[in-house]
Amino acid sequence: MMLAAERRSGSIVGQGFDGEVVLLIHGLWMTGLEMHWLGSRLIRCGFKIRYFHYRSLSRSPRENARRLADHIAGLGLDRLHLLAHSLGGIVVLHLFELGRVLPEGRVLLLGSPVLGSGVARAMMAHTGLRSLLGRSGIDGLTQAAPEWHGERDLGVIAGTMALGVGRLFGGLQGANDGTVSVCETRLQGATDFVTLAVNHMGMLFSSGVAREACRFLHYGRFDRGVVKSRSLDSVRK
Repeated sequence: MMLAAERRSGSIVGQGFDGEVVLLIHGLWMTGLEMHWLGSRLIRCGFKIRYFHYRSLSRSPRENARRLADHIAGLGLDRLHLLAHSLGGIVVLHLFELGRVLPEGRVLLLGSPVLGSGVARAMMAHTGLRSLLGRSGIDGLTQAAPEWHGERDLGVIAGTMALGVGRLFGGLQGANDGTVSVCETRLQGATDFVTLAVNHMGMLFSSGVAREACRFLHYGRFDRGVVKSRSLDSVRK
């Protein structure tokens, strides 16, 4: 049964095997429920899971980063991995920009347009579409996120299945996941980078993404789709 304090904070704990915790951070328009399939796969490969929910429309990425910092401090952990999807990755980069003392751990970004989103810029050019992005449009998605200074292992997974809402608005260039272009995800200073044949939302329900996520969070490197670690075998099932 979930504890009352966890219900209030939006955190849900999954019992892993080795005691390390991964905090999952959702993207634009999402509630965090979309992250639960991936969370269940991370539990299978040995992690405990928590979820962070934030208001993606009414607060800027920097404001949400402050709330994320407070949330992390409240967890009281010495080691914590961060896994963020889409806009969540921008929130995470703002988190490190705050200069707060954070637990040790790895960072994994899934389909995050860290160099700015061409789709978001196309939407902002249309008056009727601007409200769909809220504060995340002007203060986040239309410009590059804070630079990464290599504080810890950081991995990036980008999708190449061009199927998504971004194709309706324009702004995509080259290989893309239907919402974010691969070139927009290439963060300078990242430890490792891999592309997989998934679309933007599909990466949250992809066994391939789950395998690579487990690999990176355990070892700090991707396996390029070939999982050799015995601890990850259960993710295939």
